[in-house]
Amino acid sequence: MSLFNKLGFGKKEKLHDGLEKTRSGFLEKMGKALVGKDKVDDEVLDDLEEVLITSDVGVKTTLEVIRRIEARVAKDKYLNSKELQGILQEEIAQLLKENDEERPAAFDAKLTHKPHIILVVGVNGVGKTTTIGKLAHLYKLAGKNVMLGAGDTFRAGAVEQLKIWSERAGVPIIQQGQGADPAAVAFDTVSSAKSREADVVLVDTAGRLHNRKALMDELAKIKRVMGKVVDQAPHEVLLVLDASTGQNAMQQAKAFSEVVDVTGLALTKLDGTAKGGIVIAISNEISVPVKYIGIGEKIEDLHVFDRNSFVEALFSKNH
Repeated sequence: MSLFNKLGFGKKEKLHDGLEKTRSGFLEKMGKALVGKDKVDDEVLDDLEEVLITSDVGVKTTLEVIRRIEARVAKDKYLNSKELQGILQEEIAQLLKENDEERPAAFDAKLTHKPHIILVVGVNGVGKTTTIGKLAHLYKLAGKNVMLGAGDTFRAGAVEQLKIWSERAGVPIIQQGQGADPAAVAFDTVSSAKSREADVVLVDTAGRLHNRKALMDELAKIKRVMGKVVDQAPHEVLLVLDASTGQNAMQQAKAFSEVVDVTGLALTKLDGTAKGGIVIAISNEISVPVKYIGIGEKIEDLHVFDRNSFVEALFSKNH
C-alpha cells in the first residue's frame, strides 16, 4: 500500500460522504435553477449566481466564476444547460488550482528544516487542538518524529485537551500549564525538539481575536523566540477555520491574515455542514492554499486537500 493511501488521502468515498450535506443542497439548487432550460442565457446565469452565493461560495468568488462562464459562453457561442455543470466544475477547480501548491509539507519527503516548526492559529472552538492531534498522527504515520507544544495557556482546559491528543497520537508534548507565558512554552518546545532531533513540531496558540493588537504582539513574540533557536522558524503558519460557520470563517481568515503571515488553511467540520462552498471562497479570496480538511471526529479524519477530488465529490452523486 502506498503512503498516500496509508494516510487515507486516497479514500474518495470518505470525502464524498463527508460532503453529503453541502453536495445535496448545492445540486438540489442547481437542478431547480436549470429545470426546463435548454441553453445558458442571462436568466440561467442569474440563477446560477444565486445558487453559488447561497451555497457560501461568496459574492466576490461567485462573480469571478460567472465572469469566467460568460467568457466561455461568448467563446463557444452556444452552450446548453447540460454542459453548464461540467463547465462550472472546471472553473471552480481552476480557481482552486490557482491558489494550490504541491502536496503540503509532503509527509513522505525530506523536510527543508529540522525541526520543521508549524505554528497553529485560530479562534477558540474551531477544532484547532483536534487538528493538531490529527496532524501529528499523519506525520507519525509517515515516519516523522513529532513533538507538540501546548502554547494555548489562556483557555481553561486547552493544555489538558492537547495532552489527551498527544497520547492518542503517541507523540511527546511540552507544557507549562495554564497561565504560563506562551512564548516561554514555544521556546522550550523548539529547544527540546532541537535537542531530541525531532522532525516536526506543532505549536498550539491561544484563540483570541477580539484584541488584534494583543494577538499580534503575542504571535510576534512567539515567532521571535522560536527564531532564536531554529533558523527561520516558524516554517509554516496554519490557520484553522470551522467550515460550518460559513462567512464568519471568511472574516476570521481575513483578520488573521492581517495579523500573521498565514501559509496554509485547515477547514474543519465539513461533514456536519451544508456550507462547504466556503472552501472555494476562502481559497480564492485569501490567496492562501487550503492544505487540510476535516471530515469527521476520528484521529484519521483529517485529509490533505486535493482540489480535483474535492470538486469531484462536490458534483458527483455517486462515488
